Amino acid sequence: MLNIVLLEPEIPANTGNIGRTCAASGARLHLIEPLGFSLSEKALKRAGMDYWKELDVTTYIDYQDFLDRNPRAKIYMATTKAQKIYTEVSYEPDCYIMFGKESAGIPEEILVQNKDNCVRIPMMRKIRSLNLGSSAAVVLYEALRQNGFDGMETEGNLHRLTWE
Repeated sequence: MLNIVLLEPEIPANTGNIGRTCAASGARLHLIEPLGFSLSEKALKRAGMDYWKELDVTTYIDYQDFLDRNPRAKIYMATTKAQKIYTEVSYEPDCYIMFGKESAGIPEEILVQNKDNCVRIPMMRKIRSLNLGSSAAVVLYEALRQNGFDGMETEGNLHRLTWE
């Protein structure tokens, strides 16, 4: 199972959106405190809609707690500062994909210790970054694609008509 890690997320709607993406894809969500909101906030639930109860979510008191509780985790760190593009790595089926808080990203002290596992989404020069929810979906679905969308529904059905 793939894992999405949010390091100190600040905006409840982004976390709710990412939670819904995780529920839809079968990924686990890991939240590293401090959070910029309460997990009971309406905005979080609204963005995650009724899927929040389907979500496998774990919280940690800080980054070290996350490392201690996941000692063998293969962690890819999504950052605008990376030299490698997110499609240039091979994502293991049980890897962790980490995203930093909206206002600052993952601290550079963490990034420099994980240089080979830092990935970026290409963007136009004048744009600082994508929305956190969009970034998480882009990288997560590349990891899912590389792993053959294991266990996921890959064919759609029409509601009233049939495909011909």
